[in-house]
Amino acid sequence: MGHHTFDADRADALEDDSRYAYLSVDELLGLFDFEETDCVVDLGSGTGFYTRSVAAHVDAVLAIDIQPAMHAAFEAFGRPGNVHRVTASIDGLPVDTDAVSAAYSTMTYHEFVSERALDELARAIEPGGRVAIADWSADGTGDRGPPLAERYDAATVAEHLREHGFAIDTADERRETLVVSARYVPPSA
Repeated sequence: MGHHTFDADRADALEDDSRYAYLSVDELLGLFDFEETDCVVDLGSGTGFYTRSVAAHVDAVLAIDIQPAMHAAFEAFGRPGNVHRVTASIDGLPVDTDAVSAAYSTMTYHEFVSERALDELARAIEPGGRVAIADWSADGTGDRGPPLAERYDAATVAEHLREHGFAIDTADERRETLVVSARYVPPSA
């Protein structure tokens, strides 16, 4: 994984509605085209704060988190029946090749980014599948989220994805966060 993972002892902090000031559910859903029959992957699901909302719009969500304690917190806060918790690292996604329609990460990209994780993401996403990344920006003030030294800016995230076969649709900096959306374009396409 990247620099660190969120302390599971502070899981309650992830259920704070003030998070919507940095990323609303509508904005997240708007970052990737999906259909109700899609299976999507939450890359670092934590307590399921955003996952619960996404789950209402798709057939299934694979909630990937490396910390079993986060999955326990997710269960305690309420897990929809179409959400399947999977304890795994992003650099070893336990899914078949081209198995998922979309993947998203909310404030966790800085935790998991690596060459292997991005290779795995490209392997798991079907051709044309969407990826949405929202994270704390290196261009932010650092008042919330991880230290600035552990963050990336939107241009760097976009370049990481581009290097792994993704065509970038959006790469925006905002007040404290970044948003990047992309589509997977296999090398033979």
